[in-house]
Amino acid sequence: MSKVVALGGGHGLAATLAALRQITQEITAIVTVADNGGSSGRLREEFPIFPPGDLRMALTALCADDDWGRTWAQILQHRFDSEGELNGHAMGNLLLASMWNAGDDPVVALDRVGQLLKVIGRVLPMAAVALDIEGTFNTSTGRIVVRGQKEVATAKGHIQSLRIIPEDPPARPEALDAIADAQWITMGPGSWFSSVIPHLLVPAQLEALKDSHAKKILILNLDASSQSQGDEFAGSTPEQHLEFFHHYAPGLTVDYCLVDQSVVRDEDSLRAAASTLGSEIVVADIRKAPGSIHHDAEKLALHLGHIFSR
Repeated sequence: MSKVVALGGGHGLAATLAALRQITQEITAIVTVADNGGSSGRLREEFPIFPPGDLRMALTALCADDDWGRTWAQILQHRFDSEGELNGHAMGNLLLASMWNAGDDPVVALDRVGQLLKVIGRVLPMAAVALDIEGTFNTSTGRIVVRGQKEVATAKGHIQSLRIIPEDPPARPEALDAIADAQWITMGPGSWFSSVIPHLLVPAQLEALKDSHAKKILILNLDASSQSQGDEFAGSTPEQHLEFFHHYAPGLTVDYCLVDQSVVRDEDSLRAAASTLGSEIVVADIRKAPGSIHHDAEKLALHLGHIFSR
């Protein structure tokens, strides 16, 4: 059974995890910890903790496929709807926040919640501290600097540079060990500049990725050429996404780029961009439905399984 590490955040990572669990039980999710919006953002303002939202989503994506696991996943995903302070908070966010606020080690708390859900695999943060993301964009009115994961993900204009704050955060040793032990590593999909690229900005994690002997798969976003913003795309072409990836991870080889057929405008151009990563392009139908902005877990599982068997 293949040992797989999946890097990302948000809905994109959740889709990848839902696919991977159909292939293997040896899964480690390494999750972006820079969310500053919604329930996670409000909790970060009140407590010095990790943003719990993306970690919660990864846990529930890996919950046991039985009544116990599914029931607890539904409880953790439940959002309060009220006129008061709890409005919009997810139950799982509050559970993780309470454990961290009580002094539990962040990874110990994640493992305990994982035991509650009987998760397949393990969920880890990509750094030992919570992060902020800052992006510099060129717009029609000039250059702007945008800070915050939510703000970077929804900013308009052409992105010029990206950084995380602090710029040299410590990585969790558990995450580095998982990368060193992996046979396969997946990255993406997700908001490219706020969920995928930040994984390359943690120096120790980037070095671990470069040193890893695992085969690596980059799952490209849907509708990447759209200027609309969302969890699955970030307002630039697949070629630009690959160029940006290479800029922040020179020397990191990616074996396969898995891309939905609907976003391929010029296959020769895309293959040329992928070649800078040493990557083979795999074009497939991985979209939920025509026009959907979400990947289909069953289709992802099929094509990831084909790649694993090569």
